[in-house]
Amino acid sequence: MRLMRALGLGAKACAILAGLLLTLITLMTCASVAGRNTVGWTLVGDFELTGSAAGAAIALFLPWCQYRRGNIIVDFFTSKASPATQAALDRIGALLLGAAMALLAWRSALGGLNAWNTQAGSMMLGFPEWIVYALMVPPIALTALIALAQAAWGFEGGGAAR
Repeated sequence: MRLMRALGLGAKACAILAGLLLTLITLMTCASVAGRNTVGWTLVGDFELTGSAAGAAIALFLPWCQYRRGNIIVDFFTSKASPATQAALDRIGALLLGAAMALLAWRSALGGLNAWNTQAGSMMLGFPEWIVYALMVPPIALTALIALAQAAWGFEGGGAAR
């Protein structure tokens, strides 16, 4: 199905961006620690940037995780159920996750708008908080779309098997 392939490409792009973001904060942290321990130079506010980037990276990994069905499935009670029952329960789970992610995307967007309006920033650097929200809202919304598509059409279009 074309829609699932397109959602999968978006999810993969988000995961790649998350990996690049984590690589950058790892390099920044290494430079800061090495500078602090060798020449007494450090990056001021590196922990603020690390926290913000890590939060954005987590959100960026969510679509790929949902697309690949990487979330934990507790199937202790359903392991002996028929495949049709398991598939129905998986789709209900995807529907619930999609609804939760849609709610989270909406509330995060409102939080980002509030951060923009108040010009909220981090303590030391004054790094604008709205940027983190702007990085988080699209992948959370994409996660919701993927989960809702999986709930509607099943899991055959992409992702790992159960």
